[in-house]
Formats: sequence, structure tokens, C-alpha cells
Amino acid sequence: MAEEEIMTEESEIQEETSRGDAPHTETVELTEEELDKVADTAIDALQGILKHFDVGEVTIDEYEGDEGELILDITGDNLAILIGRHGKTLDALQFIISAITTRTLGFRYPVVVDVEGYKNRQRQKLESIAQSAANRAVNQQRSIKLRPMTPYERRIVHLALRNDPDVETASEGEGSARHVVVIPRR
Repeated sequence: MAEEEIMTEESEIQEETSRGDAPHTETVELTEEELDKVADTAIDALQGILKHFDVGEVTIDEYEGDEGELILDITGDNLAILIGRHGKTLDALQFIISAITTRTLGFRYPVVVDVEGYKNRQRQKLESIAQSAANRAVNQQRSIKLRPMTPYERRIVHLALRNDPDVETASEGEGSARHVVVIPRR
């Protein structure tokens, strides 16, 4: 995939982030003190929202992700309600936490809200789908179209295959029908 296509996916992610459809990916360099303030603000907002759900006792673990984002992973009992169908509730929760954090602090820092590693499992699943599609594209010597995906999901697929010398990727379609095509290199 061309570098400009990844940048297009990232700009779509940023545009949808402002609407609440996907996580923000831009990273800002912060001191440890500033990062602690981001984490405290996000955790306080998350705890305030979780009071309105019937999820019992929860633990919120915070750690830094591979791309410099702050990850808040919620663990506990009865958390399926926080994920929702196809992760939609979790996406909405993340958007709200990111908006509150941005508004409170006056700057944007990527905050990812996860529930018992759900997003990490989804990422691994998408990477597996991408690799499987790449293998099929090479073996069958034809382009493989994947199901429609969000910009964030498409970006994961593009990144998973960006160093594969046998295939390239492209996004096609419009709106909710936009999908990744895995193309064998000849």
C-alpha cells in the first residue's frame, strides 16, 4: 500500500474521530507529569460514566500502547454491556472519554478504552484475516476483496500487510461500503 493511502486512512480516522466513529491516532510528546494528568482525567471520566452501568466492581488498568496511545483496560464481571454489539458501545464509550479528556485538558491525546482486551483480540483477528487474504491472493493470483470495515479496521489490515513483498493493499468503495482489496504483485 502506498504511504499516501495510509495517510488517507489516518485522515479518515481523524475525521471520524471528531464524529466519534474511530480512535484518534496522532501522538503528542508529553512529560511523565502531563501523561499522568491525561490518565487521571480519563480514568476519572470513565469511573463517572461506569457508575451509570450495572457492571459491579471494575478495575481500570492503564498502560502505554505500541503507538504511544494511553490504553485503559477495564476488567471485572458482567462487562459485555460495555462492549455492545460488534463493539459499538465500546467505541461510543471511547469517543466520550476522548472528548471529555480533550475538552478538560485543552489538547488531544490518544486514549483507547478497552474491555478485558477485546480490542486487542479484534486486532489480532483482523491481522489474521489480512494474512489469510494475502495468502489467497498470492495462491489464486487474483485480488481479494474483504468485507466493509471502519477506517480503523482498514488501517490495521493495511499495516499488517505493508511489509509483505507479495501483495499490496488498497481501499475501495464509499462510506459504510468501503473495504480493503488485497492485490497480488506480479
